[in-house]
Amino acid sequence: MADASIKVNDNGPILVQGTFQLLDGEGNPMDTKETIALCRCGQSSNKPFCDGTHGKVGFQSACRRQA
Repeated sequence: MADASIKVNDNGPILVQGTFQLLDGEGNPMDTKETIALCRCGQSSNKPFCDGTHGKVGFQSACRRQA
């Protein structure tokens, strides 16, 4: 079982840290590091990874746990 933490940052990417496997749309493993940032704004030129474009396009989203 993977040992990873996933954090959705306000107005930014999803951070994944730890031991995990990232697969592409065809199920092929992608090269990763121990920490990666995944794009949430949809504007990154390096999808699925974040390239910081969210700050340039004014992406806003604050995810909170629903009770």
